[in-house]
Amino acid sequence: MKQISSVQNPFIKSLLQLQDKAKNRKQSGTFLIEGQREIMLAQKGGYRLITVLFSPEIISLSAVHELTEPDTEIIEISKEVYQKLAYRDTTEGILAIAESKPLLLSDLKLRKNSLILVAEAPEKPGNIGALLRTADAANLDAVIIANPKSDLYNPNIIRSSVGCLFTRPIATGSTEDVIAYLKAQEIAIYCATLQDSTHYHTQDYTGATALVVGTEATGLTEAWRTASKQNIIIPMEGEIDSMNVSVAAAILIFEAKRQRLT
Repeated sequence: MKQISSVQNPFIKSLLQLQDKAKNRKQSGTFLIEGQREIMLAQKGGYRLITVLFSPEIISLSAVHELTEPDTEIIEISKEVYQKLAYRDTTEGILAIAESKPLLLSDLKLRKNSLILVAEAPEKPGNIGALLRTADAANLDAVIIANPKSDLYNPNIIRSSVGCLFTRPIATGSTEDVIAYLKAQEIAIYCATLQDSTHYHTQDYTGATALVVGTEATGLTEAWRTASKQNIIIPMEGEIDSMNVSVAAAILIFEAKRQRLT
């Protein structure tokens, strides 16, 4: 088994670049996953692990074997190297290099009455992670990111989503392509926006539905407001007229889920 003990090792330096630069992740078609749960969820979601790195001072080799396939390369690293690579303070002693997916709209396989979350141009990893966690909690059929501003394989997104990046089907595309896709699939579009809107709970989400949210700063672009079957709003009684995007999405999603249970 290969062993690496120096943080100056060229391979370790390349992994640090993989963490920090979306360009490197795109060019290599790979990304890093940290933590046992996240690695397990990635495998369950159909991601192939190329290499697993572990610190024997933190996790045993037998535990590593339980998480890997026979063809996965395993490298033992020193605790110093692991701490250099690890993002989290609470360490589990294991990281994996995984093969990324293209996240194409055409790869989504949807059922007849799908419930989908669409987020346009979310930027903050924490918000994206929270959206993905909500999507997992509601067992959504898919999550679509329109006009993505962040690489979804950013380690901060994987961390903030606690691995939920891997648990639901996900795709990305331009706003125009996503709208065209939804219309071709005959999925009703409901946009959370202030303009020309009605209260969200008055609408019927029991058919194939896409709930669309935008950023807190700028909201949704005009293309979405035009394509929408109905613009919807969450009534608020305070001094401000907006809330965190992940909170708003959760309210809409679980109203749709409630309707589908009755």
